[in-house]
Amino acid sequence: MNFKSKLKDTGTSIFAVMTELASEQGAINLSQGFPDFKVDRQLIDNVDFFMRAGFNQYPPMPGVSPLREKISLLTKEFYGREYDIDKEITVTSGATEALFAAISATVDSGDEVIVFDPAYDSYVPAILLNKGIPVYIPLTFPSFKIDWDLLKSKITRKTKLIMLNFPHNPTGSTLHEDDLNTLMKIIRDKNIFIISDEVYEHIVFDGKQHQSVIRFPELADRSFVISSFGKTFHITGWKVGYCQAPAALTVEFRKVHQFLTYATSAPFQYAIAKYLEDFEKVYGVKIMYEQKRNYFLELIKNSRFKPLHSEGTYFQTLDYSNITDENDLDFAVRITKEFGVASIPVSVFYNDKTDNKLLRFCFAKNDETLQTAAERLCRI
Repeated sequence: MNFKSKLKDTGTSIFAVMTELASEQGAINLSQGFPDFKVDRQLIDNVDFFMRAGFNQYPPMPGVSPLREKISLLTKEFYGREYDIDKEITVTSGATEALFAAISATVDSGDEVIVFDPAYDSYVPAILLNKGIPVYIPLTFPSFKIDWDLLKSKITRKTKLIMLNFPHNPTGSTLHEDDLNTLMKIIRDKNIFIISDEVYEHIVFDGKQHQSVIRFPELADRSFVISSFGKTFHITGWKVGYCQAPAALTVEFRKVHQFLTYATSAPFQYAIAKYLEDFEKVYGVKIMYEQKRNYFLELIKNSRFKPLHSEGTYFQTLDYSNITDENDLDFAVRITKEFGVASIPVSVFYNDKTDNKLLRFCFAKNDETLQTAAERLCRI
């Protein structure tokens, strides 16, 4: 039988590859972005309560009402905009599902989609599956900011969508208020939509405020804004995310969502809703992760790696150009095998595999894990 691949150039995710290698080598896994510390006991108890109480069947397709109510209140608390719980908020099975649904709802054959490189690896496959055309714009190096003049020059009559991801994975860069004001002016009076991947919105450092597109009504009115409880509450395996968008966009989003996963685990949704009775839990996340970033940087200060400034997320990018001329994938594999620390080579996030001699390390780990990993990195 003949079978034509729809993603012929797509292989196994680098996250799976490096995690498997770390497991084979018994290495410390600072590659894939998940915490190794325990989830708050209250969340576990909440899940147990709702399972025992019988909340184990299909929940409503858009998500359970108590969680959508809390999401609306949380968004108003942080960004000053109140989304309608019935018409504008959809709970999804992780942010990746939300991204795929938003892209599928928006992109038609031949539509151009602007993607800023380096980019999270789920964007382009979803664009290609919907017969869209990715238009790659490199972020400036080494600050990883948007070149607005370059963006303006890349917009054509076929441009349908712009993918934003800030705080940025893999580099940890953020947007400032001026950036979003500039974007607003560039796309004003154009039929261009935005997907804003803001899963690290509550992990922003150094006294800065996350500049969500939600803060800018002119942008919010054309945006799918995607968030993740997995990142905020260290429950990545629960796969609970959500999308907020104007009613007309949400109608189209839900048409896709209902045939992807239909709904997300009921007891997990109720457990998070109850947990969100206290928003202080959200405020505390950035403090904890900033302390971990600073601790990791202190531990590796005598290494031969040069850290690039991480403004957000729980990732730290390290420049290894003083150590070797090896390409980043080979170097990442070698230090996993020889020194027992797994990371992600940043070139894999680029369409053209640009190699700036950078590795991405996840510091969402116990202090003991970071200590051991740093000791090994300092020996390289």
